[in-house]
Amino acid sequence: MIAIENQIESLLAKKAAADIRIQTLGNFEVWRSSELISSKEWGRDATIQLFQFFVTNRHRRALHKDQIVDRIWHDLDSKAGQQNFKVALHGVNKVLEPNRKSRAESKYVIRQGATYQLSLTEIWSDVEGLEQFITMANQCIGTNPKLAQIAYREAIDLYHGPYLPNRLYEDWSSEERERIQLLTLGALINLSELQVKENPMESVRLTQQALQIDITWEDAYRIQMEAYLEKGNRPMALKTYQQCERVLETEFGIKPLPETQQLYKKIRGIS
Repeated sequence: MIAIENQIESLLAKKAAADIRIQTLGNFEVWRSSELISSKEWGRDATIQLFQFFVTNRHRRALHKDQIVDRIWHDLDSKAGQQNFKVALHGVNKVLEPNRKSRAESKYVIRQGATYQLSLTEIWSDVEGLEQFITMANQCIGTNPKLAQIAYREAIDLYHGPYLPNRLYEDWSSEERERIQLLTLGALINLSELQVKENPMESVRLTQQALQIDITWEDAYRIQMEAYLEKGNRPMALKTYQQCERVLETEFGIKPLPETQQLYKKIRGIS
């Protein structure tokens, strides 16, 4: 597991040294050489939209500018959309590299013909870091749970809320928002399971954090019941089940899963 340890250290070092740092979770902010880029410097909202789209599309192939215009400004006619793209791209490059020489290629936005994508080499983003930490944790959870816990905590510490909250109603951001939420919930659940025996109240805290993200996440209720039982707090374990039952009935009109019901029966049977 030395390789995973090195990967964690390398990722933390990249965060500290990155020329451009991006926060997308819970808020949108960008730092250039440790200086927060102001809204005045961003200028037009179209510039922010284009940059956020590049961040969202970072793992996919480069897109033709017509495809980008169609995804972001589909309600504009072709001429207006192309003008938006031209001005926004100039704005992105100016914000990221204010001292770049005229006509010099951007080191952050890669252009090949009429296709564009973001280079991640010298950029740190919380969403990319979160995903990589979770991948590392998942790789070693069975062989080195202590190391997995470190990686999960690094990931969870990056989650401050929904992905790009100022773009909640944009189609191009919704898939990534849902994906990151599921990754975060999985990390919280895995870490809370690892904590049940050694630190049950920490397990409770983590499951409560998961339920703040999704109040219907049944795994969180079940692990919380186990943690309270481990702590010897039978009344809270029963109360947690009742809350789970009530939420699932209200939201979906369904009962808890058989394994959750079985745990409830076990707790009730303890004298």
